[in-house]
Amino acid sequence: MKRVSRSPVNHLGRDVSHKIPSWQNVPGLVAMGERDARIWELATPYLQTRDNDVHTLYSFAIANQLVTRIPEANEHIVLPAIILHDTGWSTVDEQIAFQAIAPDRDGTYNWAVYQHEKEGARIAREILTEVGYAEADIDEICEIIDGHDTRLTSLSTNDSCVKDADKIWRVSPHGIDVAMPRFGLDRDESLRINAYRAYDDLFTDAGKAMSLAIIALESMDISIQMKEMQERGRANVTTTDW
Repeated sequence: MKRVSRSPVNHLGRDVSHKIPSWQNVPGLVAMGERDARIWELATPYLQTRDNDVHTLYSFAIANQLVTRIPEANEHIVLPAIILHDTGWSTVDEQIAFQAIAPDRDGTYNWAVYQHEKEGARIAREILTEVGYAEADIDEICEIIDGHDTRLTSLSTNDSCVKDADKIWRVSPHGIDVAMPRFGLDRDESLRINAYRAYDDLFTDAGKAMSLAIIALESMDISIQMKEMQERGRANVTTTDW
């Protein structure tokens, strides 16, 4: 989204920065720790296709919130898995990848989806070995990655969190933005096609609640009422530049 370092306008007319709480005291804020930042650094070269790097960061944030709300989930497994889950797309031609994930796909390019899962597991194993992960944990993470799209069932709570975080991203502002030029959609169409796949396919109650909340907010951004306010200069809905 469009950002500025600080608003040039202060209608209140005085400094309130002393009332801003410290980062650690605000619920919901997410930042990578040393472990995940190192895994991200090693994964980044494999994520620079089809906005997968940005998709991964947003999915990481969603996964982070899921593991805080699902006691059975293990962040030591879930968070590295979500960082690494799409690294395998780096081995697939971008145009073939678009065909493989297209809403009207007929199965012709299913092989590419399987390839990205298996190659992602291979890349994940190399990276996790380099950072010193235990073999049993590497095995679990790689098993989650190898099937995160094609396996319609969940292997575990950890697997459910990874699958849900990946899919909930679809209804984020970035997910809506990305689908529009990929498939020639307007924002309403993009929301509907993404939202349809970002609820029924989810495994966790926390994920479903999160998805519905994001969908509801996006619905208001494209509502008639918001459009009318925008036309009157009363609303400024900003979205990611493509």
